[in-house]
Amino acid sequence: MVVKSDGRRETFDRDKILRGVQTACSKRPVSMDAINHLVDKVESSLRDNNREEVSSRQVGQQIMAQLREIDEVAYVRFASVYRKFQAKEEFLEELKGLEEKRA
Repeated sequence: MVVKSDGRRETFDRDKILRGVQTACSKRPVSMDAINHLVDKVESSLRDNNREEVSSRQVGQQIMAQLREIDEVAYVRFASVYRKFQAKEEFLEELKGLEEKRA
């Protein structure tokens, strides 16, 4: 089960994660094999914790960590939706963080 930020619980849905990652990777040089591998890694990591419930925050953070490694643009796209950016300053902060990790 995935515990949402408002306390609701949903059944883990691999396809929902896949669709979100595909959307973030749209028109990017990321293969379907890479996307499926990313989703497999996230799902496997969550299952390896042997917990019946996981927070949506943990799921999102794992997806972002994987996306950051394969495509920074897809990462920023996903992060902007996941973190619900409301202003350009939030985008700029995220980009600044990416630059700092590169250095």
